[in-house]
Amino acid sequence: MADAATASENSSLNLRRGVTDISGQVYDLHMLMFAICVVIAVVVFGVMFASMYLHRKSRGAKPANFHESVKVEIAWTVVPFLILIFMAVPAANTLIAMEDTSEPDMTVLVTGSQWKWHYKYMDRDVEFYSLMATPREQIDNRFAKGENYLLEVDRPLVIPTGQKVRFLITSDDVIHSWWVPDFAVKKDANPGFINEAWTKVNEPGVYRGQCAELCGKDHGFMPVVVIAKEPAEYEAWVAEQEAIQQKAREEEQRLLSMSMSMEELMAEGERVYNATCAACHMPNGEGLKGVFPALKGSEMVLEDQTAHIDIVLNGKTGTAMQAFGKMLSLKEVAAVVTYERNAWGNNTGDIVQPKDVNAVATGQ
Repeated sequence: MADAATASENSSLNLRRGVTDISGQVYDLHMLMFAICVVIAVVVFGVMFASMYLHRKSRGAKPANFHESVKVEIAWTVVPFLILIFMAVPAANTLIAMEDTSEPDMTVLVTGSQWKWHYKYMDRDVEFYSLMATPREQIDNRFAKGENYLLEVDRPLVIPTGQKVRFLITSDDVIHSWWVPDFAVKKDANPGFINEAWTKVNEPGVYRGQCAELCGKDHGFMPVVVIAKEPAEYEAWVAEQEAIQQKAREEEQRLLSMSMSMEELMAEGERVYNATCAACHMPNGEGLKGVFPALKGSEMVLEDQTAHIDIVLNGKTGTAMQAFGKMLSLKEVAAVVTYERNAWGNNTGDIVQPKDVNAVATGQ
């Protein structure tokens, strides 16, 4: 229902009202300012056109011969001043309310990263990355565009209705901007700084937004999806996520004491590579000359296994190579490194296990 309402509002030319009290205040403020501007325009242009019509030369009008008028000077100074005061009071009240992040019911750390969002629930043991889920075939015009083209993700942010949610917004790399129009929330994510915003959603539903700051080549592929659930349903979801993440940690510990076969690693590595690496380094591993280096025949890939694992885990400063250490599990990093070292004719024969990745990650 929320998606349908949002879609209908997207077809209009006016600002949307949204689903929060603040977004309603913003909408009302917008309409008040619009009405004031319309009234001013009607009065000013009405007087101007009436004067031009009633005092035109063909009617024998004679131009007045005067200079200063103290009354007129006072009038066109005082009247605009009063109008500005009248506009400033509700605008200031709305802006103060928008910035009031005190006494939240829960807090979510939102981190922008080229080109995805990371969400960490500060009050619970839940964190995850949210990546665009629109199929590449739609982007390349091989499939028909979906209803929510470029506005769908694999893991949406989930929040409860009727509770004040504070967002701490920052960035891992460049400036991003977290924007959900239905919440009237648009806040820059600056590296090294934390900005605050908040929302209190009244209605359950799915609400979509985007990165609103030009942040690199995949800026248009960085959507935001928020699902608002009833509190009881939200608590059940959080408990499920905590159990899943605890199970994942236990699974990683189990993997540290076992070895995977080359076949298992190559199959998993190909999946991970196509999902996270192929967009830059190309499916054939040849990269884009002068932009993204080739992995096929790469000296590092062929010779330096530790450096290879490290760059996947931690990225490379000053380049578009981002850190995947928090995004991928030990198993997935081991698999993709093994795949890159044995695909496209590299054929090093190296098998990288999760324990090898953990050793590099922990410096052991």
